[in-house]
Amino acid sequence: MIKFEHTIFALPFAFLGAIIGNIVEEGTLPTLAEWIWITLAMVGARSSAMALNRAIDANIDSVNPRTSNRAIPAKLIKKGEVYLFILASLALLFVSSYQLNMLSVKLLPLAVFFLVIYSYTKRFTYLCHIVLGITIAIAPLGGWVGATGTLSLEAFLLFFGVLFWIAGFDVIYATQDADYDKTHGLYSIPSFFGVAKGLLAARWLHAASFIAFISFGFVTGMGWIYFLGVAVSGIIMIYEHSLVKPHDLSKLDVAFFTMNGILSIVMFIFSIGDLLL
Repeated sequence: MIKFEHTIFALPFAFLGAIIGNIVEEGTLPTLAEWIWITLAMVGARSSAMALNRAIDANIDSVNPRTSNRAIPAKLIKKGEVYLFILASLALLFVSSYQLNMLSVKLLPLAVFFLVIYSYTKRFTYLCHIVLGITIAIAPLGGWVGATGTLSLEAFLLFFGVLFWIAGFDVIYATQDADYDKTHGLYSIPSFFGVAKGLLAARWLHAASFIAFISFGFVTGMGWIYFLGVAVSGIIMIYEHSLVKPHDLSKLDVAFFTMNGILSIVMFIFSIGDLLL
């Protein structure tokens, strides 16, 4: 139910936020304890978010042919068990935040708000993709705050890079449900404006992401290896869009999971390589 493999979208950026944040603010790497607690916080946040989404959308998933085989609609797991899992995951997130610093604890209610609300947004706004982007982009902010106990402009540039990247590929992912969503009164950019305009919107969101990543590099004083990584990520985004056409969504899974998983790893490896070399 949790799809741990989707953690590859957020976890590398959480680690990047922690590493670059600590270097910018303190000139050192995070401590071993900070690494451990940031990782556990991510486990708690990611697990609770996915479980909340599955529980909140259980009725919607049950009547959508694409999602009717998910764990709750297929009766592979009871809702009560899912809610217990959510409470345990949120408890892990709280304990981990408390072990890091008080700013993490103070900002935790805002993070939990987005973990909960994003699953409801498809019921009333086609900007649900932006809300999902905000929710996952909290990962690099969380890493930054967890390691440094501070927030700064640099952190928010990384935040916006991840936000627009996630929102863009979520729009692409939503194209497969455009007709279903429109018929059942659910909101998304593809269902509201059409698949072709949705894919165009995704391109603009990814262009904004690319600009934010470039800006982050300049503001933090990153070197040429980082910018090479951003360039490679830009090429990956272009290739991702070449795979999906308004009249041909057959390669959507490759565009959604494979290419975006590679992009996340590329950004992490090139950024760390830049810092090391």
